[in-house]
Amino acid sequence: MTLTAALKPITAKDLHARVLAGGELALLDIREEGIFAQEHLLAASNLPFSRLERLTRALVPRDGTPVVLVDDGDGLAARAASRLIESGYYDLSVLDGGIAAWKAAGFETFEGVFVPSKAFGEFVEIEYGTPHISAEELQARRGAGETVYLIDSRPFDEYNWITIPGAVDIPGGELVLRVRETVKDETSLVVVNCGGRTRSIIGAQILIDAGLANPVVSLKDGTQGWHLAGLEVERGATRVAPRPTQHTRAWAKTAARQIAERYAVVTITAGELARFESEQNETALYRFDVRDPGEYRSGHIRGFRSAPGGQLVQATDTFIAVRQARIVLADDDGIRARTTAAWLNRMGFPSVFVLEGGDDLPTETGDAPETLLATDDAAPEATSVEDLAARLSTGEAVVVDFATSRQYRAGHIPGAWFALRGRLSADASRFPAAPLYVATSPDGVYARLAAAELAAATGTPVRVLTGGTDAWIAAGHAVESGGTNLASTPDDVFLKAFERADKREEAMRQYLQWELDLVAQVRRDGTLSFKL
Repeated sequence: MTLTAALKPITAKDLHARVLAGGELALLDIREEGIFAQEHLLAASNLPFSRLERLTRALVPRDGTPVVLVDDGDGLAARAASRLIESGYYDLSVLDGGIAAWKAAGFETFEGVFVPSKAFGEFVEIEYGTPHISAEELQARRGAGETVYLIDSRPFDEYNWITIPGAVDIPGGELVLRVRETVKDETSLVVVNCGGRTRSIIGAQILIDAGLANPVVSLKDGTQGWHLAGLEVERGATRVAPRPTQHTRAWAKTAARQIAERYAVVTITAGELARFESEQNETALYRFDVRDPGEYRSGHIRGFRSAPGGQLVQATDTFIAVRQARIVLADDDGIRARTTAAWLNRMGFPSVFVLEGGDDLPTETGDAPETLLATDDAAPEATSVEDLAARLSTGEAVVVDFATSRQYRAGHIPGAWFALRGRLSADASRFPAAPLYVATSPDGVYARLAAAELAAATGTPVRVLTGGTDAWIAAGHAVESGGTNLASTPDDVFLKAFERADKREEAMRQYLQWELDLVAQVRRDGTLSFKL
């Protein structure tokens, strides 16, 4: 079958009707994240072309799922489709005319990332009346000597990067499990914060749902609101809530069961999971382990992917592209799986299940096995760190780095050039002439995937650095930081307000207002509904 025959155009009007009708569908926007964040369809998951082979299987686990690709009407969808067809996907369509056609038909487009989840947080606050406290009032109460438990509900890396002084880290999916190990009485105020609003609201509400005796509030506008109030932030914090004792785990288990009953969480046995797995060629199936990533790596059920509960709720569209799929959650005691499932039910996912038991299922350790899309490209020639160092010292090679621009700015091989795979044909002319180009990326995977395209774009021999930039660093070689040698425009990532070099406070105010405005826009759009 030719690519033209396999890739069917679909009009904006027909796509809108198809989304409203329900049914299994993966709507994939293959533009880079920074461009996606400027405007996109609410129902779309971002699958950047530069990350296509590595992310597709996790986002769309069934080959037969109907897939609609979205681009800017510039042919990028056709390039992505060829990769998908090579790997066995066969029900492919493209939004005819791209984003411009969607807008011309009068439909909404959305800014930002994780939009369904962020909108959900705003709906939760409105529907449940989740209470909040301002940064100024919180500071005043702490300054007056009042005992206040401040909990940062983000993953440790975000918390460690920037938080509010005194905050203890308990990621959102861990809150019910660990809160009683941090909150030592039943009368003091508990404040849940995050970077902005969503995880503050969701975190506070899950503790209220759990029946925590203390008064619980979200911190209005989170760490950004704290900064805008002129208060100092903290970097490098390491205060992490301890694991639960037998007593606090028993409380958490009871609370989780009550939440699950209230929000109609369905549990399944290992036998029912086996049936789902036997039917996954007909109905898409996601399997997530919602525990802490460290626990996941120490041992998990084979076939389950790590998706910490708080992040699964916070960034649902990056884990699940097929809303009508079956979603099975697992942990080791039902606490985190039940509380996460209760949120997914309320987010409107129709087929969410918690695996109960399953102790006899086969397990594995470490990260989940890598599953890359198939490619017809021949394996590229490799070069070692030592060989590259020698060639760089004599000017015999130029390094092309396929990291994200965020990773590249944090540290890259001295003299390297940043490039995006999807634009090599246009951007390769910016590389200095060299007898050899060496492709790299943090672990070398994206470099290997880009090698053939780099060779075609430059007409020059290309090798791939074995082990990538990580191996270069591990060997003790220096790196440089900053946005030097940018062959491609670094619009592949969405920069948070705290990452902005200029107009940071203005960006924070705009972001916080954007979150508040999502409620009205989601209602106008009409393609997504919650069940609160």
